[in-house]
Formats: sequence, C-alpha cells, structure tokens
Amino acid sequence: MTSPSLPPLREVIARHGLAAQKSLGQNFLLDLNLTGRIARSAGSLDDHDVVEVGPGPGGLTRALLDAGARRVVAIEKDRRCISALEEIAAVYPGRLEIIEGDALATDMAALVNAPARIIANLPYNIATPLLVGWLQTEPWPPWYDSLTLMFQREVAERIVARPGTKAYGRLGVLAQWRTRARILFDVDRRAFTPPPSVTSSVVELVPRNAPLSEADPRALERVVAAAFGQRRKMLRASLKSLGRDPLSLLEEADIDPTKRAEELDIEAFCALARTFAAKRPA
Repeated sequence: MTSPSLPPLREVIARHGLAAQKSLGQNFLLDLNLTGRIARSAGSLDDHDVVEVGPGPGGLTRALLDAGARRVVAIEKDRRCISALEEIAAVYPGRLEIIEGDALATDMAALVNAPARIIANLPYNIATPLLVGWLQTEPWPPWYDSLTLMFQREVAERIVARPGTKAYGRLGVLAQWRTRARILFDVDRRAFTPPPSVTSSVVELVPRNAPLSEADPRALERVVAAAFGQRRKMLRASLKSLGRDPLSLLEEADIDPTKRAEELDIEAFCALARTFAAKRPA
C-alpha cells in the first residue's frame, strides 16, 4: 500500500499541471495496483538500488519504494515533474534521488551501488535506444542484474521473437544474445493517462553470465542492422551496406549467401560479426 502521507496521483497531476506530453513519449500510470504488480514482478528489491527512467508524477516510484528498494534513482527530463517527485522523496528520506536530465546522456552505472536493477515504464520515444544501450554495456556481465521494462506490445514481441518469425529482427538478436528475455504480462491501454493507441507489455531481461556466442557488440549491431535493413533481400545483397564484399564475409562465416536475415539464428549472426570485425576493408 502507498504511504497515506502521499495524495492520490490524480490530485498530484492536477495540482502540478502535469498533462502528459506526446513529445516526451509520456503516458502516466495511475493504477497503484498495477504499479505494485510491476514492482513485485522484478523480484525482491531488498538491498537493491533501482534506476527508474521517466517516473513522471511518481506512480511506479511509490511502488518501488513501498516494495522495499534500498534506494531509487529516478531520471526525469520533464522539469514539471520534479516537484511532484520531491514530495515523494520527503516521505521516504534518503531513499529517492531525483536526477533531472536526459536518460540517454546519463551514466546510470555511476549513480548506483550493486546490486542494482532497472525498472521503468519507459517513455515510448526513447525506449528502444535505451534498451540497445543497456545491451551494449561493457564490461559484461553488466552493472544491473535485471531489467523490468514497459514497452509497446509490438516492441516487446520483437525483443523475444525467434528466428523465422515476422517479428524477429535486430532487437531480438541483440536482446537474446546477452540476456534471457520474456514477456511477463500485458497492460491494457486504459490503464494509462492518456491512453496510448496500443497495448503495452512488461518485459523481463536477465543478463546471461556470458553471451550465447563470442562477438564484439558494436560489430554485431552493424551486421544485424545491415541484414535486417533490407530483410526481404538475400544476405549477399543486404550486407553490401557494410562496405565489405558480402560474398567473402558470408563464405568465411560459413553462411549461405542466398539466405535472408530472418533465417539466421543468433550464433550465425555472431559468426558473421566476428568475420566482419576481423576483415579490414581493402
């Protein structure tokens, strides 16, 4: 239960004039039963620092603190929300740190102590670049021990998609290469203010101790982006954008050049990334 010292979220939003802004990808969660479920789905938060991106008026922030998080670091770009978050900080002395700034430009690892988790209802307009950045963290295993994140359902399906499926692509390869990813549950659009046009899903990503196969993350990102950038074409054509001879790359990686990106499993993409990283342009 939320502390009785805090007013209802609708009152907070009205008092601070926090109409959600589409330009910031904002959709506020006001259902405290739902925010509590998200916090609980991340497992025990005792003795954990938690990074939350885009807390808005603080519905999930309250739930994370109530669930026992040792400390929550809330990163919020919208200055209007800061005073609402400060009200929460006053009720939980020393347990909520508010960072006003752009999450994409924030060194989150420097803000927390291990063990740490990332739990957030991510702003839709930066959700994918944030996730890709977290997946490319070095060294690996990363500074966080799990990610529990809200995405649009379509993005969630891409994260967990298997080879040979329509949803399989760049995001699925990068996510499953280094983490075990699964969709925990869906969230009806009516749970948000304002309601988005699509269903959302909460996704859990738990880092693997070692990736599925050896590869440089930047090389893997480039290879996968090129392959799926023209996913209807055979690899011998789609990989031309890498600036290397695609037939030579594919031969050395022992991959049929007539295959398409969606037919390759993650291990094959890693083999291609290793060849790409080792082969200098002529």
